[in-house]
Amino acid sequence: MHILLLEDLPEIRQWLKTLVMQVFPAARVSESARVHDALEQITALRFDLALIDLGLPDGSGVEVVAALRESQPDAQSVVVTIHDDDDHLFPALQAGAFGYLLKEQAKDQLAEQLQRITQGEPPLSPSIARRVIAYFASQARTQPAEAQPLLPTVSLTERENEVLLRVAKGFTLPEIGVQLGLSRHTIADYVKQIYRKLNVSSRAEAALEAQRLGLFRKSPR
Repeated sequence: MHILLLEDLPEIRQWLKTLVMQVFPAARVSESARVHDALEQITALRFDLALIDLGLPDGSGVEVVAALRESQPDAQSVVVTIHDDDDHLFPALQAGAFGYLLKEQAKDQLAEQLQRITQGEPPLSPSIARRVIAYFASQARTQPAEAQPLLPTVSLTERENEVLLRVAKGFTLPEIGVQLGLSRHTIADYVKQIYRKLNVSSRAEAALEAQRLGLFRKSPR
């Protein structure tokens, strides 16, 4: 098995590689940190599986999902991300993602989900499976899916707001991880996505945005 691993943060990429080797010990892993590099690898190499992050410095992993489906239809793409909202989930599924996993799950849970690939089952985090079911149930109750807006307005999720507030208050990434019951790597990924969404590059700018969004007023003293 040849696996493409697309993740821009080195620590998280190594963590995912360790997870992959635990599930597929005989696999060969090719790593990439950029959309451009991943697309070049898809052109030059054949893959059986790709684990793809969505928020990359030079674009979206959805582009890689679509390119892999187009050029290597037998390969399976699995999104591994922090995003559990519709405006990330459904474009990835439409592009051809076979599975969608959340990084905040425990490592053994992620391993169990990936193992399902060998049985032909799509790996979906439980909350993602519920979201997909709820979406199509709502379509059935209202009007045809093609008439429904697929992508809601992009905004910070509840979890991202929680992380942003703690960043603005000066907590370190490990401290935020302890408070929210998540790993430092997952918090780092949230911070990266928050900064990208808000177009900020420092803790001070993030604090100003948190104030503008009214997060301090919502936070208990």
